Amino acid sequence: MINRAEGAYLGAVRAFQNPMLDLLHKRHAPLVVSVLSACFTADRPTVSVADAHTQIGDALDQLRAAGYDENLPVGTARDLCRQWADAGWLMRQVVDDVEVYRLSAHAVGALEVAGRAGGARARVSHSRLRTMLDAVEHLAQDADPDALVRMARLDAEIRRLQDELDHIQRTGVVAEVDDEQLLEEAENVLHLARELPADFARVAESIKSMQRDVVTALRQDERPTGEVLREYLERAQHVMEATSEGRAFAGALRLIGDPQRLDGLSNQLDVVLRHRFTQRLAPQQRTELQEIGHRIEQGLDLVFTAQREASYVITAQVRNHDPLRDRQVDDLLRDVMTGLQSWMPDSRRGQSVDPLLRLPVAEVDHLRQTAGDLRPSQPPALLEDWDDTDADSPDDEARNWGGPHYAELGRHLAALAGQGVVDIAAAFTAGPESFRRPVDLLGLLELADHQGLTETGELTFVDAVRPDGTRRRLAFGGATTRMKDAVDE
Repeated sequence: MINRAEGAYLGAVRAFQNPMLDLLHKRHAPLVVSVLSACFTADRPTVSVADAHTQIGDALDQLRAAGYDENLPVGTARDLCRQWADAGWLMRQVVDDVEVYRLSAHAVGALEVAGRAGGARARVSHSRLRTMLDAVEHLAQDADPDALVRMARLDAEIRRLQDELDHIQRTGVVAEVDDEQLLEEAENVLHLARELPADFARVAESIKSMQRDVVTALRQDERPTGEVLREYLERAQHVMEATSEGRAFAGALRLIGDPQRLDGLSNQLDVVLRHRFTQRLAPQQRTELQEIGHRIEQGLDLVFTAQREASYVITAQVRNHDPLRDRQVDDLLRDVMTGLQSWMPDSRRGQSVDPLLRLPVAEVDHLRQTAGDLRPSQPPALLEDWDDTDADSPDDEARNWGGPHYAELGRHLAALAGQGVVDIAAAFTAGPESFRRPVDLLGLLELADHQGLTETGELTFVDAVRPDGTRRRLAFGGATTRMKDAVDE
C-alpha cells in the first residue's frame, strides 16, 4: 500500500512530466521563456518557420555577443525549434500554404507562470477573496435544489439592491471606493485575464487531439464503413461537444459570445481606464487592461479555427477514405521506420546516403518461352451474301435521304446546255421528282456556280419533293448559268 509521502512524491513526478513544468525546470529555461515571449505576442500568435528561425538566430547572436555564451545551448535556431517542438512547446502547422509555428498550451502556461513570478508578487487582497467567495456562493446556489432557500436568497438580494437604489435616489451620491481597493481589483482582473490565452489554447489543442484520434480510428478500419461514416460525420458536425474542454468552452461561450456583452465589456474597460487610480498602474498593466476584449476575441477565433479545421479534415478523411491505400501507406511507413532503426545505430553524423539510381530488377527463375495457340477451335461462320442492286436495300433508302445526286444533276444540266442560257429554277422544275429534293436544289446551285452563275435579282419560287412524298415550297434569288465544260459524273 502506498503511504502518504510516496503518493505525494509520485503525484509530483507526474506533474513535472507535464511539458509546462518541464520547460520551467530545464537548465536553459530563461532563454526559452525570453525568446518565445519576444517571438510570439498577443498580436502575433503564429510566426512562419523561416521568420522564427531568423528572429531566434538573431537573438542568440546578440546574447553571445553580450557575453552569455556559457548559458546558451549548443545548436542553431533551427535545431532549437526542432527540440522545442519535440518537447511539446511549439506546434508546427500549415496556414494558407505557409508552414508556421504556434505556441502550445503548455508553453503559454509556462510563459504566464514566468511572467507572474518575475512581476509583482500576488497579494491576498479583498478583491481576490471576494472573487472566490462569489464563486463559492454561485456554486452553492447552482447545486442546491431547494426552492425555498433559493427564494430566500433572491429576496435578500432584492432588498439589498433596493436599499442601495433608495439611498442613491435620496442622496444623489454614489459611495466612492478607495483607490487602493480599486487597484487590488484591477490586479485581480489582470491575473484572471493572463490565464485566458492558455485556456483557449488548451481548448484548441483538445479539439486537434480529438481530430487525430478520429482520423486514426478511421484509418484502422475495424468497423463497417456505414457505421464509421455515421459516427464520424456526426462527431465532425458536433466537434465542440466531443471533449471536456470543448464542452466547458461551449458553456463559457454562451456568456461571452454575445456581441452586446463584448461591447459592454469594452465600455466598462474605458470607464476603468479613465479613473485616476489607473495612473498607479504600470504602462504594461494599463495596456493589458485595454486589450482584454481583444484577447477574448483572439481566443475565440483560435478555437473556432481549430473547430473548422477539424471538421474539414474529418469530413475529407471520411469522403476519401480508402482502407487498402491507407494500409499500403502504413506498411510503407513501417518499412521505412524499420530501415531507419537498423541504419541509425551504425551511422555517423553527416554520413552520406547512396541514392537509389534505379529500381531493383525482379528475380524470376523461369519465363515461359512459347505462347498458347491463339487460333479458335473452329472457324467463324461465313458472311451472308449482300445484293447491292436491291432497290429496297438500306443503302438506297439512306442515299435517298442523303446529299445531292451530283452525277444525275450534272447530266441534267448538260442536256439543257444546248438551249444556251439555263435558268436554275426552270432546270430544277424540269427534272424528275427524284432530282427535286430540297438538297438537290443546293447541289444544282453548286454545280451552276462552278460554270459561272449570274443572278437575275428576282425572287424565284420552286416546289421541292422529299423522299417521303411531302412537298416544300422554297424561295431563292433567281439565277442563270451557261454551261462551258462537261460535268463529270
